[in-house]
Amino acid sequence: MLIHTLSEKTQYYLELEENFGAHNYHPLPVVLEKGKGVFVWDVDGKKYYDFLSGYSAVNQGHCHPRIVNKLIEQAQKLTLTSRAFYNNLLGEYEKFATEYFGYGKLLPMNTGVEAVETALKLCRRWGYEKKGIKDNEAKIIVCENNFHGRTTTVISFSTDPQSNKKFGPYTPGFIVIPYNDINALQKALEDKAVAGFLVEPIQGEAGVCVPDEGYLSKAKQLCEAYNVLFIGDEIQTGLCRTGRMLACDHENVRPDILVLGKALSGGTLPVSAVLADDEIMLNIKPGEHGSTYGGNPLACAVAIESLKVLKEENMMQNAEAMGILLREELQKVDSRFISIIRGKGLLNAIVIDHANKDAAWELCLELKENGLLAKPTHGDKIRFAPPLIITKDQILECVDIIADSLKCLE
Repeated sequence: MLIHTLSEKTQYYLELEENFGAHNYHPLPVVLEKGKGVFVWDVDGKKYYDFLSGYSAVNQGHCHPRIVNKLIEQAQKLTLTSRAFYNNLLGEYEKFATEYFGYGKLLPMNTGVEAVETALKLCRRWGYEKKGIKDNEAKIIVCENNFHGRTTTVISFSTDPQSNKKFGPYTPGFIVIPYNDINALQKALEDKAVAGFLVEPIQGEAGVCVPDEGYLSKAKQLCEAYNVLFIGDEIQTGLCRTGRMLACDHENVRPDILVLGKALSGGTLPVSAVLADDEIMLNIKPGEHGSTYGGNPLACAVAIESLKVLKEENMMQNAEAMGILLREELQKVDSRFISIIRGKGLLNAIVIDHANKDAAWELCLELKENGLLAKPTHGDKIRFAPPLIITKDQILECVDIIADSLKCLE
């Protein structure tokens, strides 16, 4: 096992969190204090490529000047009114975003999981009001190995023991089927109490699991045939990450309910949104759902600018091209320890094949030493998801770092 020594300054900050923070994360032992573009710097001044991008929250790059300037400008005017009153930016944001994505209405929230919870409530309400499902009997189909957040309801349909063990009793009303299995979906849809199908177009936390081509479009067709809402969780896969504005766009699928978050603010503050047409959205009436910070002026200003930046700086096209380059170059790396390379755009992963179950973690420690930050998921998988502004030369340099770091597993 490799031993990496930590500086006194780094150790100080690690001990602060250990002593005074809840122990609900297991981060790499690096303490960051600055970010710009594709790079971050630690408290000792060491520079790293960021190959996680805040789980795709920083698609536009760290501290994008246009987004930060808009944040500062709005923060000096008005940050929060609550929804007890109107503000001059919420309507502008709703108009901009609904036209941008092609939906009738937007419901603003803050965190990704709040948006998922909102989508679940919308779907159930539609099931009762429009489909005629008997009260309290609506079901929603989800997939094994999903990750939609960590609220009590959402962990109730997680198949990851780390997420739900000893957090019960669990919320009923969910049918769990295998991911990327169209026959299992069709069978589950035969239940007339099903109101929706919630799916990640690519399963991120599971290790960037890309479904077979045609899976999403067939799933959408089945949902339409059975009068069931297709709910696309694009929190991690959306906003140009996979080389399309939405990952569902790869198959020309338009979710009935679209869930967005993360890069909606360019990594500056929590902003999420749920989009749907009037027939779905207007089943929730005043007082039936909300959030103190949802739709705050600061979030609205930042979200508009973050969405503008994605299009005006061609981040979708760059993600597509750089993703192809990254996977092609990784294929050339001569290492018996990489068993699988997969992904779309700049959402990618490698699977490490090694007798040591901690090999992926140890590789990430070595990558850190060599100036690249990535994190394992589910033991043997490592995501490679840099900001979408990364260049060809930077991709090539990063692949060299990965190739050199893999030698630590010999």
